[in-house]
Amino acid sequence: MNSESKPFVLIQELSEALAALGITLPSLGVDHASSAPLVELGRCNLDTARRLATVLREAMAR
Repeated sequence: MNSESKPFVLIQELSEALAALGITLPSLGVDHASSAPLVELGRCNLDTARRLATVLREAMAR
């Protein structure tokens, strides 16, 4: 995997993992304004933020 495709592969992996938990980040993508490859998590609605917080708390409790 070359460095240019790595962020796109990671975004796909993250998207699939979140989807398995019932979470979709609609603005998930690559930050093209950065000189280093960065993943842009983007904006989400309150329900999505709440679901993400719940999943993270549940994972910490394990």
